[in-house]
Amino acid sequence: MPSFDTVSEVDLHEVSNAVDQARREISNRFDLKGTGASVEEEEGGILLKADNEFQLNQVMDVLRSKMAKRGVDADALEPGEIESNVSEARQSVKWVQGIDTATAKQVVKLIKQSKSKVQTAIQGEKVRVTGKKRDDLQAVMSLLREEKFPIPLQFNNFRD
Repeated sequence: MPSFDTVSEVDLHEVSNAVDQARREISNRFDLKGTGASVEEEEGGILLKADNEFQLNQVMDVLRSKMAKRGVDADALEPGEIESNVSEARQSVKWVQGIDTATAKQVVKLIKQSKSKVQTAIQGEKVRVTGKKRDDLQAVMSLLREEKFPIPLQFNNFRD
């Protein structure tokens, strides 16, 4: 029986490339040159630093644009609280990996409401969709693409 998996994954290699490009642009950009603005990769996320909150927002915009150019969805970034003191502002940005239970239940509910002839199963951090016809699965894919979820969804492991 044909099936596919609905997942939410971030290509960490592309994230690393985007961080490197953002770092280079920040060092060359006129309004950020010579300031304490920087982008650093850390375990499970990215650390943004700047002299003040305005510059921190500029650094975040640069990072988002580089992520978009590298094909990483901006919804996959989850910015944390801005921590600022007299000399520096910091922000930790995490990326979202996997579908949480609440979102997986939303996906299953949407598929069931569409009355498609498919079965769904939540398997850890992914949702498996199985059906008798490939056309039914493709209809479910287009339905999920049209719907706005809090995290980006990808489809992989399509089996015929």
